[in-house]
Amino acid sequence: MKTLVIAEKPDMGRNIAAAIEPKAVNKRTHLEGERYIITWAIGHLIGLAEPDKYDDKYKKWNINDLPIIPEQFKLIPNYKTKDQLKVISELAKRCDKLVNACDAGREGQYIFSLIQRYLKLPQPVQRLWISDLTPETIRSGFSNLKDGSEYENLTKAAKARSEADWLIGMNGSRAFTTKHNVLLSIGRVQTPVLALIYDRQIQIESFTSLTYYEVNGYFTQGEVRYKGVWQGQQGARIDDRKLADAIVAKTSGQPGRIASYEIKETKEYPYKLFDLTLLQREANAKYGYPAKKTLDIAQSLYEKHKVITYPRTNSNYVTEQNIPEMHRALDSLRGTSYDRLVQGASKQLVHIKNFNVCNPSKVEDHHAILPTYKKPGTLTPDEQKIYDLIVRRFLAHYYPAAEYKLHTVFTEVAQETFKTTVKELLRLGWKTVYADQAKEKDKDKGKKNEDQEEEEETDNPFLLDAQQGVICEKSEVKEKETNPPKHYTEGTLLKAMESAGKSIEDEELRDAMKDSGLGTPATRAATIERLKHVEYISMQGKRIVITQKGRTAIEVIRGAGVELLTSPEMTGHWERRLNEISKGLADDQSFMNKVKQFAAVIVDKVRAQQRVDRSAFDNGSVSSSPSVKSKRHSTNTSSRTASSGKPDGDNTIASCPRESCGGHIFMGRKGYGCSKYKEGCTFVIWKTSFGKSLTDTMIKSLIEKGKTNKLKFKRNDGTSFDARIILKDTKTGGLELEM
Repeated sequence: MKTLVIAEKPDMGRNIAAAIEPKAVNKRTHLEGERYIITWAIGHLIGLAEPDKYDDKYKKWNINDLPIIPEQFKLIPNYKTKDQLKVISELAKRCDKLVNACDAGREGQYIFSLIQRYLKLPQPVQRLWISDLTPETIRSGFSNLKDGSEYENLTKAAKARSEADWLIGMNGSRAFTTKHNVLLSIGRVQTPVLALIYDRQIQIESFTSLTYYEVNGYFTQGEVRYKGVWQGQQGARIDDRKLADAIVAKTSGQPGRIASYEIKETKEYPYKLFDLTLLQREANAKYGYPAKKTLDIAQSLYEKHKVITYPRTNSNYVTEQNIPEMHRALDSLRGTSYDRLVQGASKQLVHIKNFNVCNPSKVEDHHAILPTYKKPGTLTPDEQKIYDLIVRRFLAHYYPAAEYKLHTVFTEVAQETFKTTVKELLRLGWKTVYADQAKEKDKDKGKKNEDQEEEEETDNPFLLDAQQGVICEKSEVKEKETNPPKHYTEGTLLKAMESAGKSIEDEELRDAMKDSGLGTPATRAATIERLKHVEYISMQGKRIVITQKGRTAIEVIRGAGVELLTSPEMTGHWERRLNEISKGLADDQSFMNKVKQFAAVIVDKVRAQQRVDRSAFDNGSVSSSPSVKSKRHSTNTSSRTASSGKPDGDNTIASCPRESCGGHIFMGRKGYGCSKYKEGCTFVIWKTSFGKSLTDTMIKSLIEKGKTNKLKFKRNDGTSFDARIILKDTKTGGLELEM
């Protein structure tokens, strides 16, 4: 019998087949060779069942039915991809072994384990664990397959994460939604992230700007000119304009002396290699890319082009085994647009004792993101930008440190002291890699705030004679104002998520917090997108702004007495525990018991809370949830509630088809609902059904004629077919297709 290889996506499956079974026959849903049959999932084929699969009473959202805590979680196929699940089931009957070739990470492990559990596959499992999709790496991986049991703890962590999210999301969302009669999305990770944004917004709004003054002196000694900032006992700030003007009058045009002069040589080493979060932050700062866009591009560079290693990593380092691979990747860049930089690179700088690069203790599932030895073909402009970021960060480590002389000068004029800091470049070093671009800025440090001293950087020689006098050619007053905290961008929010909201500048401490961050590198982008989708946040350029709905949601949650639900630190502790479970250092059942207890606490607290007026959640257009009920229609779409507005003359589509209802169907943001939802009418048709965006005309035809005209649809294999959408259930709005 043969071995069935299950990849996570079709492209990955085809890459694997090309490497291990080059003569495999393409059967559309799989490829079959002499030894292996290679097939694939299409992301998550299986998910956790909605509450109504446990009991029909959960079809209606009722706080008295909470908490919902299943003894055993039920699994349900994704209706969009159930055909591929059937393919895997049939292929598995012909094979006596399985290879889990899904992404080498927690989610990839979970995707495979769900398929294995749902289909009850009895075959022994081996695990393919690789960091890039080049043929050589794939073949090497198949020569060194691991026993599937070695990854059992990772499976337990993935399962615990998914079930914990279900418990908090289902119970929290239903409790708060039914209590306040407005659709509120609650999540184990998304809620504390929203709290970070809320708290920053409150800091900004409560900030009071203060005016202060800074006195700058401009000095000469021979041919050397430099600027100094006046220093008092409390620093450079002056609150009194008269005092600032007096210092200017006292020092302008006067001779002075160098009271202190210190020269110190310093080195700056290359920025760390990219992990996913750092890459997303850099791309957001430099190009304004949302985190999800960067992840999608990086995934394309990994899967489609095979020019970078696995991107969903949380490590900035490599192991000893990666050093030869790095040297090979460097050689492969010869003859490309990076050839000049490769010519100046030194392999002697990248070795196992360079702990800025090679630190096995900080590499868990995957090493830092690296270019592979494969030369890219045609990349899109966006792909080229992300690839360029990765390649340059990689090349920088083949160059020596940048070297500077740091000059610190205290100049005294008329008994007033001015401080000067000059950073004199001696050797460009690794910054050569960025010299053909705009001047590289340290995105992590950002711009100096008003409390930081100015530092002048120069390429020109700078040297003063401490024994010689100086002239203060002029001095002047600069009026300044203190600045409020900045709004989060996606880049700075990712940084906050990585450290569970703690403001940590020390790199070692930040690394130590990675296991306790909010979410994982692979899920953080999805969390931000979720907050946008449920209209808790909006974007103003690169700035993230909390909406009225998001603001009120946090206030309501905290008002219920479940502040822990909004606590980044608490959620960070949970993430650390999940990491410990994946390493066999913690028990998954103990973790789940605590989550179940917390879900029950949330419900009890919300039940005792007073209802908040729905207008407090208004983002500028009225939204509501029809009787806050959830229906699974014959489309098998899992939707929690429709988000809709109150009916008026402009958006009323037709009369409600439900017998004796008397209401009117009107368009909301996500669906078409009945104006009598408060009286219990459950009729709702979702705007997107069967992959089609339904129009007002289609809805009117469904309600009045019971069907639409013939429409074109696509199957999973890409072929097209014609069908009508039929209104099957006039009570709930359930739909079906008629061929």
